[in-house]
Amino acid sequence: MKPTKPLFFLIISFLFLIVNSQERPPVETYTANDYGAETQNWSISQSKEKYIYVANNNGLLEFNGAKWKLYNSPNQTIIRSVCVINDYIYTGGNSEFGYWQKNNLGFLYYTSLSKELNVKFLEDEEFWNIISIDDYILFQSLKRIYIYNKTSKTFITIDSDNIIYKMFKVDGYIYFQKTKVGVFKIENGKSVLVSDDEILKNNRLVNVFSKNGNLLFETENQGFYILENNNLNKWDIPANDILSKISVFRSIELNDGSYYLGTRSNGVYHLTKNGDIIYNIDVIHGLSNNTVHGLFEDAENNIWLALENGINCINLKSPFSIYEDKNGRLGTVYTSKLFNGYLYLGTNQGLFYKKINVDEPFKGIDGVKDAVWCLVETDNMLFCGHDAGISIIDNNLAKKINGIQQGTWNIKPFINNNLLLLGTYNGLYILEKLDNNWVFKNKIKGFDVSSKFFEMYDNHIFVSHEYKGVFKLSISKDFSNFTKVEKYPEKAKELKSSILKYNNDLLYVNKEGVFKYNSKQNKFLKDSILSGLFKKDEYTSGKLILNESTNILWAFSKKKLSYISPDRISNVIKLNQISYSESLPIGLTGYENISHLNNQTYLIGTTNGFIKLDLDKVYNKSYEVSINSITKSTVKKIPEIVNKTTENVFKNKYNNLRFNYSIPEFQKYLDTEYQYLVEGLYPDWSNWSTNSSTLLENLPYGDYVFKVRARVGTNISKNIETFSFSIERPWYLVNSMLLVYVLLVILFSIFMHHVYKRYYRKQREKLLEKTTQELALKELENKQQLMRFNNDKLRQDIESKNRELASSTMSLIKKNEFLNSIKNELLNIEGNKAVKNVIKIIDRNINNSDDWNTFEEAFNNADKDFLKKIKTAHPSLTPNDLRLCAYLRLNLSSKEIAPLLNISARSVEVKRYRLRKKMNLQHESSLTDYILEV
Repeated sequence: MKPTKPLFFLIISFLFLIVNSQERPPVETYTANDYGAETQNWSISQSKEKYIYVANNNGLLEFNGAKWKLYNSPNQTIIRSVCVINDYIYTGGNSEFGYWQKNNLGFLYYTSLSKELNVKFLEDEEFWNIISIDDYILFQSLKRIYIYNKTSKTFITIDSDNIIYKMFKVDGYIYFQKTKVGVFKIENGKSVLVSDDEILKNNRLVNVFSKNGNLLFETENQGFYILENNNLNKWDIPANDILSKISVFRSIELNDGSYYLGTRSNGVYHLTKNGDIIYNIDVIHGLSNNTVHGLFEDAENNIWLALENGINCINLKSPFSIYEDKNGRLGTVYTSKLFNGYLYLGTNQGLFYKKINVDEPFKGIDGVKDAVWCLVETDNMLFCGHDAGISIIDNNLAKKINGIQQGTWNIKPFINNNLLLLGTYNGLYILEKLDNNWVFKNKIKGFDVSSKFFEMYDNHIFVSHEYKGVFKLSISKDFSNFTKVEKYPEKAKELKSSILKYNNDLLYVNKEGVFKYNSKQNKFLKDSILSGLFKKDEYTSGKLILNESTNILWAFSKKKLSYISPDRISNVIKLNQISYSESLPIGLTGYENISHLNNQTYLIGTTNGFIKLDLDKVYNKSYEVSINSITKSTVKKIPEIVNKTTENVFKNKYNNLRFNYSIPEFQKYLDTEYQYLVEGLYPDWSNWSTNSSTLLENLPYGDYVFKVRARVGTNISKNIETFSFSIERPWYLVNSMLLVYVLLVILFSIFMHHVYKRYYRKQREKLLEKTTQELALKELENKQQLMRFNNDKLRQDIESKNRELASSTMSLIKKNEFLNSIKNELLNIEGNKAVKNVIKIIDRNINNSDDWNTFEEAFNNADKDFLKKIKTAHPSLTPNDLRLCAYLRLNLSSKEIAPLLNISARSVEVKRYRLRKKMNLQHESSLTDYILEV
């Protein structure tokens, strides 16, 4: 009897709720924008280099872990199938099949097998499947199977009048289904009927597996059937109810024996090898699309999905599995605890629980609807510290302890088993066990600081406050008050710091490291080993978390989860690190939490659910980085591919090189970063970057070695990939040009030698001419100086002559005046002949020509050209006139001239007058001035 519609939907909703409550592995999604092709994909395979190849509507996609590359379909049709066999990538499409292989440049080129074999295709024939077995490759279309012999380069076909939906390889045999006919096996190139059971005739087969020596058939809508002794029976598994309600399109058996089923509209299901559903992943839980066209398990057990819309990679072996609270019902998980078979989650929205390992949703606990800060198991009871106080959880019911209205950060056993110490919003409180019940005892007075992080150590209570520092508290014997509150000045305000007791040591943590308390010195000293939990530049939070059941100490930092565990043999602490991507959802900073579930499984609270961490899946794997391609280019031209095997010397114009490199690593929560160094250009490694290519521009000529290495998480690649190359000298620096330059330098040197020689000769001539001129000038100056000296001497002589002349003239004047005086006196004596003779003598002496001659000689010495000039100017002048002119030249007055001429002053004036007339001087002109100016 078929269930009614309401019952049917109830069952589906319940099943959905069950599946919805599970944790799922990470899913990496690649959209059409990411890989640069059509949304629809059909088949996936992987090469020995671990490159992923996808059959896409546009062609063949290649993914090296860093970048996608599309190779267009050879005949511009949809590629439906892909299979990597050794170094060849075989593909099938519409009326076309063949293979791709890499050339020396690292790029794929296509060879059409169908054309080489001169295949006559059926109308509109498409190839949906490719399988390799021994020396044969089989290409399957809907009406025919082509069996290609790689050795003989020939092929045969198996034809069918009915649709061949799929073909399968099981235990070295090839099986295929003819719809409405049955399942066949290929033997010796012919099809042999295996079973024509009605189930196999009327239901499409998704896959065929080997199960305990029998064939296990999976149908699209009816689940699994086992063929045993030619009898087909339903495989009785827990998943049958769900499988009967979904349509499975593709499936594979994983290496661990479990099964992955891809559906038409419900995403993927993971089944155990015994048929239990582990989980379902669909669009709600991270898939790009619910229709799965192809499934593939790669070399590292990742599950690749070729979807109707996109390509997905499920990290099946990831140590992380994700529980995501899509509806926001849980909120941010602050704490978690496994207690009495139940998993409890304390969040900002209350306390939730569910049975461990049971597919059921989380339920909320009434009475705890506010933020939960801690879940502590003690005295075989579960205590819950929350925003409104503290409650005891019993049979999933909350019993609040009266007396405490403050939010409770944490709970710790205190002194003995009958007391508990509570750190609250306003200090420390004590709970006491009375009559098997825990009740409020008292608040410890004297300290009202919020006590989120506190520990009891060395008979004191230590409290770390992010904004106020570290306090050491001494308590009274009756636990009623603190007798002493001591603050550590060196531990002041430290955001995201904490305090914790581990292995009988008190630890204080901040961004500077981990500090261990020294009782003797009463101070915190840095511990170099424990400080290795995080680096300063990776520090996010100083909150350390101790899992007491495993004695593992955890620390969260940027992109890394660190933990310290005791060695099982020596008990020496060992530092371990788990790398993760920044995209991994970790809890709120400062409120990180991790709890132990079972074995090696831990639960990490996040902002929208939680993560399960399986330490058994954590392993340090070595990776190899490879240079995929190198391109060269000039400044203006399109890049050209470099043949790495033959080309490593580049012309100078090709001095722009781009290196593309990658690691085929597909874990969603592991970041791959690269670092490069160019010997001959940069002395140091570059900064780590997720960029998988590097462009070296405008390289000068010289020899270089390009080196690249990678880091996956914190693991450095085991190799450093190198490429040595050289940039040739520019044309103007080649040897022939250097020889030309040498010759030009020599010629130029010779030319310059002559130029300089000529120049210096001219300079020397100029210098000689200048020196000659200077000497002539100097000589001239000397002559002028000598002339000045001579002139000075002449002037002195003239002045001397003039003085002599003046003296002589004055002497004559005095003499004549004296003689005239004597003469005048003698004239007063009359009649004496002797007197007359004396007068005659006096007259002869007054008019003595010798005196005049002496005077004239002296005058000519002083002014030798005057008499000539005046005579030349006035030829009519008599000697007496010239004599008068000479006296006037000496600027003598008429009174002074009169004695010299032995005449009266009046006569002198007359002579002057006559002289003026002879000289034709104007009346207004001065005779003396005229004579002085001549």
